[in-house]
Amino acid sequence: MSVSEVSVDELESALQSGAPLIDVREIDEYQAGHVPGAVLIPLASVPSALDQFPADRRAYVICRSGARSYRACEFLLDNGLEAVNVAGGTLAWISSGRETIVGDQPA
Repeated sequence: MSVSEVSVDELESALQSGAPLIDVREIDEYQAGHVPGAVLIPLASVPSALDQFPADRRAYVICRSGARSYRACEFLLDNGLEAVNVAGGTLAWISSGRETIVGDQPA
């Protein structure tokens, strides 16, 4: 099964429509700056946190640059969940000049 990817422009549109965003980086990375609304589920926790992913709609998955989130998407797809990787990750979001949130809360 192939993992779909979206750009940060497409992610921003999806977030405006209420799409869920999961950040699979480590806690310290997330606290240093994350996309507004992103919920932290570190990659190592994804297998035990499947119930935290929406079963009825697509989840957008982000990390630092796109590699960890791609692996998370592969796992989610293998487990019957719909997931889309954010190409370029949080670095691409920051490089585009978009806002980030510092701290341990999604927004």
